[in-house]
Amino acid sequence: MNTTLMPAAFIGHGNPMNALEDNLYTRAWREFGASIPTPRAILVISAHWYVGSTLVTAMEAPRTIHDFYGFPQELFDVEYRAPGSPSVAQEIVDVVKPRWVGLDGDGWGLDHGAWSVLAHLFPAADIPVLQLSINSLEDFDEHVELGARLAPLRAEGVFILGSGNVVHNLRLVQFSLANSAFDWTMRFNEECTAMMTSDPTRTRALANHPDYPLAVPTPDHFLPLAPIVGLAAAAGRPARILVDGYVAGSLSMTSFRVD
Repeated sequence: MNTTLMPAAFIGHGNPMNALEDNLYTRAWREFGASIPTPRAILVISAHWYVGSTLVTAMEAPRTIHDFYGFPQELFDVEYRAPGSPSVAQEIVDVVKPRWVGLDGDGWGLDHGAWSVLAHLFPAADIPVLQLSINSLEDFDEHVELGARLAPLRAEGVFILGSGNVVHNLRLVQFSLANSAFDWTMRFNEECTAMMTSDPTRTRALANHPDYPLAVPTPDHFLPLAPIVGLAAAAGRPARILVDGYVAGSLSMTSFRVD
């Protein structure tokens, strides 16, 4: 057994172009990745694998998925060729029982919610990476409970990463705002940050926040926060801010770490 408790993190991944850029956020991710022990494996819970069941990738060599359009060819040329690990996938299936997680041997891979961040956290791409889907049929609390069940993996050298955004409203993006935000974006993000850094389980109440309909018009980017809440609860300690900021008015780039 690895006696080092691996950290867990929620990363606000924002624009796929972060994979190629050197900015406040990507520098923070690189510094964070360099500061922690080398994981035995990485489990990513990405907003972009949002399906009607809970699945984990179980292939030896996950493909790089370019799940976007309208970006420069340079981004489509990015390949993050990390290995997979069917044996770690089986560990994940076993550790969450009696909850069911299915093994995906060839259907998915690594989407940009995973590789655009991992390209900075672990640029060598030499650590096995697995993805766990977001179950569209389950709510925030059920994903918190799933995160708590994943907690023993951290003592076994598995780094767990949630990749989404606290605030993610593409319909209201205004690129002229650059690195600033609407008032409602800041209110919701600041309330979430206050909860995550004091008592993460309080984030359950954010669904009742008056700005929730604008901040979370669809649940896919917000739900990757929930397993990290469950991991923080299992550890008995709050999260810390890794980096924060805003993009284009309606995107929060806030990232948190546990331990």
